[in-house]
Amino acid sequence: MNAFAYVTAQTPESAAELAHDDGCFLAGGMDLLGEMKESLLKPKTLVNVKHLPGTTEVQIDGAKCLIGANVTLAALAAHPDLRRLVPGLAEAAAEVGSPQIRNLATVGGNLAQHSRCWYYRHRDVQCRKKGGTACFARQGESKFHSLFTGCMCLSPLVSNLAIALAALDARVIVQRGRKTETLTLAQLYATAWTTPAAHNSLKPGDLILRIELAAAPGARSAYLQLSEKSDFDWALVSCAAAAKVDDATLTGVRIVLGAVAPIPWQVDEANAFLEGKRLTDETARRAAELLLREARPSGDNAYKLPIARALVRRTLMKLVA
Repeated sequence: MNAFAYVTAQTPESAAELAHDDGCFLAGGMDLLGEMKESLLKPKTLVNVKHLPGTTEVQIDGAKCLIGANVTLAALAAHPDLRRLVPGLAEAAAEVGSPQIRNLATVGGNLAQHSRCWYYRHRDVQCRKKGGTACFARQGESKFHSLFTGCMCLSPLVSNLAIALAALDARVIVQRGRKTETLTLAQLYATAWTTPAAHNSLKPGDLILRIELAAAPGARSAYLQLSEKSDFDWALVSCAAAAKVDDATLTGVRIVLGAVAPIPWQVDEANAFLEGKRLTDETARRAAELLLREARPSGDNAYKLPIARALVRRTLMKLVA
């Protein structure tokens, strides 16, 4: 690990200024410190943002939810109002890592975490995400990689919260310099699809401050994932869904797949197909086929297709249970 300076920011503006182009933000540190130990990241400055004002609380105002970036995943999973209003988000948080990890890991860190691809994580491999010229997963071991291959890097997005928040149509408030910007979840990860070296659309010095979302009356949400291990493991495939439900009829539907692409995978046609329909096994099956229509599995990850189909059906059925 290289030598670095350590400073504590008092405001979001000063945090962005202190990190600038050669620093990193430290909150829970669950991903950052591991990358530093492996020399994948070599920041000159670590900026402590654990106690920035307005980033450590969950605020509920009617159906509007404000979630600070420094709220821990344990607090998110256990929050009684969130479990009632947006259960899919609480379920996603509860699936992350282990209880010890959830006690430290934060909302902002989960959204901003870097790739878990074993080629990226290997210090001696220079893949495209580290400035190389090849994505080794295309011809190598791709068991945990993306089903959707229209991008240059096959490393999938593994953030649980990103998938649940995309289904909930949440907004991410980001400090950029001395201003704040509001991003959709699609915008937060769009650059990862077009730029192989990117994990998300955050620029150096960008800091996630909070999440904003609304839970309309009658709205329901759900999250499911399948992992190799029952605990302390990343999802092989994850699925989140949200909709207003009236006697098993869905409106305002959003369904999202995770761990199958570098972005939260949504297909507008699948959402539109479910709109105004009474949910049945057949409509759920058809929605899954629309979501997966562009999937191009390799020999190592073709097993993800039947898992994704099953998760789509089961997650949608949870909305009407």
